[in-house]
Amino acid sequence: MPLAALAVAGLLIAGAMIFLYAPEDDLQGQVQRIFYIHVSSAVAAFICFGIVAGASLLHLWRGGLRADRLGRAAALVGLVFTVNTIVLGIIWAKPIWNWDPSQTWDARFTSTVVLGMVYAGYLMVRKFAPPGPQAMRLASVVGIIGFIDVPVVYFSVRWWRTLHPGTVLGAAGGPALPPAMLYTVFITLIAVLFFAAVLVAIRYRIEWERDEKAARAAAASLELAQSPGGPGERTSSLDWG
Repeated sequence: MPLAALAVAGLLIAGAMIFLYAPEDDLQGQVQRIFYIHVSSAVAAFICFGIVAGASLLHLWRGGLRADRLGRAAALVGLVFTVNTIVLGIIWAKPIWNWDPSQTWDARFTSTVVLGMVYAGYLMVRKFAPPGPQAMRLASVVGIIGFIDVPVVYFSVRWWRTLHPGTVLGAAGGPALPPAMLYTVFITLIAVLFFAAVLVAIRYRIEWERDEKAARAAAASLELAQSPGGPGERTSSLDWG
């Protein structure tokens, strides 16, 4: 798939910039390089969950499988990037602040974990609830309500005292990064977002094939039940006998 190859190439370019072009941070050292993927993964997760919320609204408004399918695809990709964000954040914070998430509460960490749990719940509803319009509507409601946590995650460092550093890209007076680091942030962000878009497209295709397979199985089962000599016919013969 050409787009997948292009996405991988973009990630390789971003990796080269992270490790070969961007300078080492004077205070944090090499571990600071996690920052580029950590932030980009968080943004990708937010956008994916925004797609879930939009698709859920569209499904509640107009119905249909396409919006529900898009929501499923984006939710899974967003959850993957959320887990990546959490894991990289823990790895980054340990040597810098000697932070243990099981011992010290952090507003951004906690709200991000809640965000991941909400959309994991969304996927569980779609997987384990009896298939049909009711499950789709219930998942859509979860997808919409869950998005409320996205601004909570973003503004958590302003609303509460937290170990997490404040913003360095939208700080007053301009970004608090040297140009080489800033270029690396934007190239990495573009590469990760493009990669996320490709993943959503691939997952959408998988969900489409799964829906088509389920529809064919349901049609075959109905045809068998209605055919002469099928289960319905045999049951009728037994009743008459």
